[in-house]
Amino acid sequence: MGFGVRQFELTLMHRMRDLNAERVEDALMDMGASRAELRAAHTQWTKMAHSVRTRKGLAALRTMLGPPPYEGTTPVGSLTCRVARWALPSWPDLEFEVLLGPDGAIWNQWFVRPHGDKALAFVDLVPWGCVVGDVVRSFPGAAQGEGSAPQHWVVDFAHEGTDYRARFVYGLFQRLDRA
Repeated sequence: MGFGVRQFELTLMHRMRDLNAERVEDALMDMGASRAELRAAHTQWTKMAHSVRTRKGLAALRTMLGPPPYEGTTPVGSLTCRVARWALPSWPDLEFEVLLGPDGAIWNQWFVRPHGDKALAFVDLVPWGCVVGDVVRSFPGAAQGEGSAPQHWVVDFAHEGTDYRARFVYGLFQRLDRA
Protein backbone atom coordinates (compact mmCIF):
# COMPACT_ATOMS: atom_id res chain seq x y z
CA MET A 1 0.00 0.00 0.00
CA GLY A 2 1.30 3.45 -0.92
CA PHE A 3 1.47 6.22 1.60
CA GLY A 4 0.05 9.51 0.38
CA VAL A 5 -1.94 12.50 1.55
CA ARG A 6 -4.90 10.46 2.87
CA GLN A 7 -2.67 8.18 4.94
CA PHE A 8 -0.69 11.16 6.21
CA GLU A 9 -3.89 12.89 7.36
CA LEU A 10 -5.02 9.70 9.09
CA THR A 11 -1.65 9.47 10.85
CA LEU A 12 -2.05 13.02 12.14
CA MET A 13 -5.58 12.20 13.30
CA HIS A 14 -4.32 9.12 15.14
CA ARG A 15 -2.33 11.39 17.45
CA MET A 16 -5.24 13.88 17.68
CA ARG A 17 -7.43 11.11 19.12
CA ASP A 18 -5.41 11.53 22.33
CA LEU A 19 -7.24 14.78 23.06
CA ASN A 20 -10.31 14.86 20.86
CA ALA A 21 -11.53 11.41 19.86
CA GLU A 22 -15.02 12.67 19.00
CA ARG A 23 -13.72 15.18 16.45
CA VAL A 24 -11.54 12.52 14.85
CA GLU A 25 -14.53 10.16 14.60
CA ASP A 26 -16.49 12.89 12.80
CA ALA A 27 -13.57 13.47 10.42
CA LEU A 28 -13.29 9.74 9.69
CA MET A 29 -16.95 9.68 8.71
CA ASP A 30 -16.48 12.75 6.50
CA MET A 31 -13.53 11.05 4.77
CA GLY A 32 -15.29 7.71 4.43
CA ALA A 33 -12.46 6.16 6.47
CA SER A 34 -12.68 3.50 9.15
CA ARG A 35 -10.87 3.16 12.46
CA ALA A 36 -9.08 0.18 10.93
CA GLU A 37 -7.77 2.41 8.11
CA LEU A 38 -6.65 4.97 10.69
CA ARG A 39 -4.77 2.28 12.64
CA ALA A 40 -3.25 0.85 9.45
CA ALA A 41 -1.97 4.29 8.39
CA HIS A 42 -0.43 4.84 11.82
CA THR A 43 1.18 1.39 11.76
CA GLN A 44 2.63 2.01 8.31
CA TRP A 45 3.91 5.44 9.40
CA THR A 46 5.60 3.91 12.44
CA LYS A 47 7.25 1.21 10.33
CA MET A 48 8.50 3.80 7.85
CA ALA A 49 9.88 5.96 10.66
CA HIS A 50 11.98 3.07 11.95
CA SER A 51 12.99 1.58 8.60
CA VAL A 52 16.55 2.11 7.42
CA ARG A 53 15.36 2.01 3.78
CA THR A 54 12.69 4.71 4.01
CA ARG A 55 13.52 8.30 3.19
CA LYS A 56 13.51 10.60 6.20
CA GLY A 57 12.75 14.23 6.96
CA LEU A 58 11.75 16.57 4.17
CA ALA A 59 12.51 13.93 1.53
CA ALA A 60 9.95 11.58 3.09
CA LEU A 61 7.29 14.31 3.19
CA ARG A 62 7.99 15.21 -0.45
CA THR A 63 7.47 11.55 -1.38
CA MET A 64 4.15 11.37 0.49
CA LEU A 65 2.73 14.83 -0.13
CA GLY A 66 4.45 15.96 -3.29
CA PRO A 67 6.52 19.10 -3.65
CA PRO A 68 5.60 21.72 -1.06
CA PRO A 69 3.61 24.59 -2.56
CA TYR A 70 5.52 26.95 -0.27
CA GLU A 71 9.21 26.92 0.58
CA GLY A 72 11.00 29.76 2.27
CA THR A 73 13.06 30.79 5.25
CA THR A 74 12.26 32.13 8.69
CA PRO A 75 14.43 33.53 11.48
CA VAL A 76 14.64 31.45 14.66
CA GLY A 77 16.75 33.32 17.16
CA SER A 78 20.08 34.01 15.44
CA LEU A 79 19.53 31.28 12.83
CA THR A 80 17.73 31.32 9.52
CA CYS A 81 15.80 28.09 9.03
CA ARG A 82 14.11 26.63 5.98
CA VAL A 83 10.33 26.19 5.99
CA ALA A 84 8.13 24.02 3.79
CA ARG A 85 4.30 23.95 3.84
CA TRP A 86 1.56 21.81 2.36
CA ALA A 87 -2.21 22.29 2.19
CA LEU A 88 -4.15 19.22 3.33
CA PRO A 89 -7.79 18.53 2.34
CA SER A 90 -9.07 17.95 5.89
CA TRP A 91 -7.85 21.39 7.02
CA PRO A 92 -8.44 23.69 4.02
CA ASP A 93 -7.77 27.00 5.80
CA LEU A 94 -4.46 25.85 7.27
CA GLU A 95 -1.13 24.49 6.08
CA PHE A 96 1.11 21.81 7.54
CA GLU A 97 4.48 23.44 8.15
CA VAL A 98 7.86 21.82 8.62
CA LEU A 99 10.72 23.84 10.12
CA LEU A 100 14.17 22.57 9.15
CA GLY A 101 17.34 23.25 11.09
CA PRO A 102 20.60 24.24 9.40
CA ASP A 103 21.53 20.55 8.97
CA GLY A 104 18.20 19.79 7.23
CA ALA A 105 16.72 17.92 10.20
CA ILE A 106 13.06 18.56 11.01
CA TRP A 107 12.91 20.71 14.11
CA ASN A 108 9.17 21.24 14.21
CA GLN A 109 6.06 20.22 12.32
CA TRP A 110 2.64 21.66 12.90
CA PHE A 111 -0.32 23.47 11.38
CA VAL A 112 -0.12 27.19 10.72
CA ARG A 113 -2.35 29.76 9.14
CA PRO A 114 -0.73 30.48 5.75
CA HIS A 115 -1.29 34.24 5.78
CA GLY A 116 -0.46 34.91 9.41
CA ASP A 117 -2.13 34.32 12.70
CA LYS A 118 -5.76 35.32 13.11
CA ALA A 119 -7.21 37.35 16.00
CA LEU A 120 -9.83 35.31 17.83
CA ALA A 121 -12.57 35.97 20.34
CA PHE A 122 -12.97 33.45 23.16
CA VAL A 123 -16.03 31.94 21.42
CA ASP A 124 -13.86 31.26 18.35
CA LEU A 125 -11.91 28.57 20.21
CA VAL A 126 -13.45 25.70 18.27
CA PRO A 127 -11.65 22.36 17.88
CA TRP A 128 -9.70 22.24 14.62
CA GLY A 129 -10.58 25.90 14.00
CA CYS A 130 -7.37 27.58 15.14
CA VAL A 131 -3.66 27.09 15.68
CA VAL A 132 -1.17 27.91 18.42
CA GLY A 133 -0.25 31.26 16.86
CA ASP A 134 -3.89 32.37 16.75
CA VAL A 135 -4.34 31.79 20.49
CA VAL A 136 -1.01 33.40 21.43
CA ARG A 137 -1.89 36.48 19.33
CA SER A 138 -5.43 36.75 20.70
CA PHE A 139 -4.87 36.54 24.46
CA PRO A 140 -2.27 38.90 25.94
CA GLY A 141 0.11 37.13 28.29
CA ALA A 142 -0.51 33.72 26.71
CA ALA A 143 2.39 31.34 27.25
CA GLN A 144 3.25 28.34 25.08
CA GLY A 145 4.56 25.07 26.46
CA GLU A 146 5.12 21.46 25.58
CA GLY A 147 2.25 19.06 26.05
CA SER A 148 2.21 15.65 27.67
CA ALA A 149 3.00 13.59 24.55
CA PRO A 150 4.93 13.96 21.29
CA GLN A 151 3.49 16.64 19.01
CA HIS A 152 1.32 18.05 21.83
CA TRP A 153 1.46 21.73 22.81
CA VAL A 154 -0.34 23.84 25.37
CA VAL A 155 -1.06 27.54 25.58
CA ASP A 156 -1.95 28.92 28.99
CA PHE A 157 -3.91 32.17 29.11
CA ALA A 158 -6.46 34.06 31.17
CA HIS A 159 -9.87 35.23 30.02
CA GLU A 160 -12.25 37.26 32.18
CA GLY A 161 -10.38 36.32 35.35
CA THR A 162 -10.26 32.57 34.66
CA ASP A 163 -7.10 30.68 33.73
CA TYR A 164 -7.32 28.29 30.80
CA ARG A 165 -5.12 25.76 29.08
CA ALA A 166 -5.67 25.31 25.34
CA ARG A 167 -4.42 21.92 24.13
CA PHE A 168 -3.06 21.32 20.65
CA VAL A 169 -1.80 18.40 18.59
CA TYR A 170 0.47 19.26 15.68
CA GLY A 171 -0.33 22.89 16.50
CA LEU A 172 -4.06 22.37 15.82
CA PHE A 173 -6.48 23.28 18.64
CA GLN A 174 -8.16 20.22 20.19
CA ARG A 175 -9.76 21.29 23.47
CA LEU A 176 -9.88 23.90 26.22
CA ASP A 177 -9.50 23.08 29.92
CA ARG A 178 -9.68 25.29 32.96
CA ALA A 179 -6.18 25.52 34.41
